[in-house]
Amino acid sequence: MPNQSQASATDHQPSTQPNFRLPQVELLLQQAFLAPYIDSLSRPLVTQVVRETLSELRQSEGFRTTGIDQTCLEAQIIARCQRLVRQRQTRLINATGTLVHTNLGRSPLNAELWDEVRELNTGYNNLELDLATGKRGGRKGLISPLLTSLTQAEDSLVVNNNAASLFLLLQEMAKGREVIVSRGEQIQIGGGFRIPDILALSGATLVEVGTTNITTAKDYLDAITEQTALVLMVHRSNFAIRGFTESPDIGEVARALPDHIVLAVDQGSGLTTETFAPDETSVRQYLKAGADLVCYSGDKLLGGPQCGIIGGRADLIKRLEKHPMMRTFRPSRIVYALLERLLIHKLNKSPAGDGIAQRTLSNPAAMQGRAERLMAALPDCFVQVPAQLVVGGGTLPDEFYPAPALACLDSRPAQQLLDALRELPVPVIATVRQQQVLLNMASLLEDDMDVLISQLKTLLKPEKDIEKTIEIPQAGHPLSISREAL
Repeated sequence: MPNQSQASATDHQPSTQPNFRLPQVELLLQQAFLAPYIDSLSRPLVTQVVRETLSELRQSEGFRTTGIDQTCLEAQIIARCQRLVRQRQTRLINATGTLVHTNLGRSPLNAELWDEVRELNTGYNNLELDLATGKRGGRKGLISPLLTSLTQAEDSLVVNNNAASLFLLLQEMAKGREVIVSRGEQIQIGGGFRIPDILALSGATLVEVGTTNITTAKDYLDAITEQTALVLMVHRSNFAIRGFTESPDIGEVARALPDHIVLAVDQGSGLTTETFAPDETSVRQYLKAGADLVCYSGDKLLGGPQCGIIGGRADLIKRLEKHPMMRTFRPSRIVYALLERLLIHKLNKSPAGDGIAQRTLSNPAAMQGRAERLMAALPDCFVQVPAQLVVGGGTLPDEFYPAPALACLDSRPAQQLLDALRELPVPVIATVRQQQVLLNMASLLEDDMDVLISQLKTLLKPEKDIEKTIEIPQAGHPLSISREAL
């Protein structure tokens, strides 16, 4: 983020005399204090900010009666630019304890994967070229055989996200016909995504069976009519039902359904070979039990880029690939490249094939190590407290795992400190429990630790012996941030 205090104070000394004549837009754009913002926001956007600021000033009663000095004018422009800078995609530090955080970009990609596909995506590649024949080829490359090895699906396809997977499936398999869904699985996830709404938009007719807490195989079979195209089972991605409940064995339903009715599962979480969720049904288990198609996310438990995957019967996948909507939903070459490399590493049992949840939960000592490092770097600033981590992102809604957290020993009110952490050059997103700000060690990344410690030394221990600037890399360049700007 541009350093407003250094830019304005060092590069020129603005006049403090009130002025009833505002400077020209172009003259302001040439001033040194705006150079960092032009760099980070673009000249047209900064020009718009300057024009809007001058226009509002001209119409204000305060300007007409007392004028404005250059320092105040610059401050107003800088404040507007700062608000825009905060809207940019920016790196931040996740100290919430939620590993797959929807608001924070979901799963962080393994840096090794990113490095491996760099040249593939900064030059040309064979995305739709068959190198053996020199003619146009398909987009999937090795994706399908890799997913077959991982999940035992006959064939698979990839789309933008799992919502697109489900919509495409319903459009092709059930438009104008009936889809049977348990009442206990008509879920809503973040952003207002509701299963009944998606069915309606796809042109399918929802047939409800069972009750909120109990649905049996007989409920599905009794609801079948000549118009039935599909039975859909949906993962309860963000809630759990306990107590007097019953759900049918998918194998029982699969064996009893007539051959012409498709059995589809919205598995959601993308569990494949991960070892930390023994009670969660994997994609392979659903297919082995008799599901014809299974939809799941590529960026949750699987650990890849954001995408949706449909795996299952080869004849049904071919139908989906030929649907006109497939072109709308197909992902970019970046997604294909990252997913392909992830799957290769996963099948080779390489650490680069593990998602953030598997990496974190398989190494609890690393969480404790981060806690000890922070406490050693900032003595008397924290006390360690027991906490929990969740996988998040619409997965494993009833699973909580132990994780260490550090409670901040700071005299400021919790909300004030929470806001201050979020306003750091590299924002830190924390939580509050019993009026104490907690930094959960589970979701911190090793690459975050140096920056986090430097920032917290300034925020939590502003003694005179602490250096007045910290170096925060942004957009490929080190940037000096003064304490006054924090």
